[in-house]
Amino acid sequence: MKIAFFTEMGFEGKIPRTHINMRVEFAWMCALDAYHYSIGTIPSEPYDLAMVLNSKTKPGLLNIQKLKSKCEIVSILQEGPNWGWQDYALEHQIHYYNNLITADIIYTHNSSDAIYYRGLTNHSDVRVLPSLMIEDNIPKEMDSIKSGVMVGGNMTSWYGGFDSMVIAQELGEQIYAPSMGRKIDKEEELDIIHYPYMDWTEWITQLNNRRYAVHLMRTHAAGTFALNCAYLGIPCIGYKGLDTQEICNPETTVDIGDLKKAREIAKELRNNEKFYLHCSNIAKQKYKEHYHENIFNTTFKKQFKIP
Repeated sequence: MKIAFFTEMGFEGKIPRTHINMRVEFAWMCALDAYHYSIGTIPSEPYDLAMVLNSKTKPGLLNIQKLKSKCEIVSILQEGPNWGWQDYALEHQIHYYNNLITADIIYTHNSSDAIYYRGLTNHSDVRVLPSLMIEDNIPKEMDSIKSGVMVGGNMTSWYGGFDSMVIAQELGEQIYAPSMGRKIDKEEELDIIHYPYMDWTEWITQLNNRRYAVHLMRTHAAGTFALNCAYLGIPCIGYKGLDTQEICNPETTVDIGDLKKAREIAKELRNNEKFYLHCSNIAKQKYKEHYHENIFNTTFKKQFKIP
């Protein structure tokens, strides 16, 4: 099956398996051996499947109908939280909605997102495209003495960083955080060690040093933080509604806003080594069963009846 990806990134070509910044959209392209074009480009050659990730900065470039002249099946991929497109200007909201209902397939991040898009569009073909890791560039030997707590974002409502920090304090160890694009002034004054921006491979290596993770983020998207933690066997406290969290961390997942339960789980992880090891092992097991690249490829091929 010949597949093309279209995103706002300004390059053309394929993603090598050893790419050092193998974030989720690169992982999808890599696993599917897809060719990438900038959104708005109409390829000169035909494709069996187009997968389009809308531009957040130039949403007007999206044109599913034009792509159908060169691609047999044209799909649109969810970008960010399912409500994110409603921050566009009104004309771009209408434009996006019309593209949703024109697409042959709508791909979403989570089961909860699929429910939303089915109701929004009454579309007959809405599917979950699972988040994915390409493991080739991850060091094979990463044994370390794990300590500390990684929180999944900064002190904004988008990430819920303050909530995560408060619950992380229950674990009684040094707190760490990545520096994301929404990091605000004076975060350095908190008792948190902030990592500078890192490529994905370096991020995985650093995350591996941590013993716990807390990511109480109400903004649900691809769920790569929980997925990365599961791969490394780090129990992650997080919210329902995110597939990677619910599937890989069933006993450390809470209802949105239930910080009381999150606090109780943190105490149990700190004080009960047997519970900690159970959660760690379950996370690694569920990753292999649901999110390994072999599972992703097998499921994708079945959907399109590819032998």
